[in-house]
Amino acid sequence: MSVTQIIAIAAVVIGLIAAGIGGYALYAVKNQDKKYTEAEQDTAKIALCDAMKTVSKGIAINTNLAVPGGPDDTTGALAVAANARLALITGGQYLLNRIDPAAPADLATAARKYANTLLDIGAAATAGSQTDDPQQKVRLDDAGADSKQINDICK
Repeated sequence: MSVTQIIAIAAVVIGLIAAGIGGYALYAVKNQDKKYTEAEQDTAKIALCDAMKTVSKGIAINTNLAVPGGPDDTTGALAVAANARLALITGGQYLLNRIDPAAPADLATAARKYANTLLDIGAAATAGSQTDDPQQKVRLDDAGADSKQINDICK
């Protein structure tokens, strides 16, 4: 084996080692837990708590609307029910989209659980589930407990 071949093989080996080290460094940086400052966490908490207030208000308004034409207004009843479902589904999605990685873990976990429960309630209602359905009642009770937990964290 000539000196040129030995140098070429050594260069390839060194290049592979360098590529491996570079790849590991990139992987380690991308997969390390980001540490957020207290200010970043506070900002994320305030934003998520504000989003929760918006969602709660939208749900309270749209799930308690009166049927415009009274009890015999089928079209009005369907419109009111559609608004309620829309408030639940869009509220859940809105809340999920507002969970910042800097938000405190307990708040983020509670908000994610609540948002997914809202989506489940809305989807079940769209599929015909009524509030007196046992499974829907469990979801509604869970949503109430989740909402209380978030409100307690946001105080």
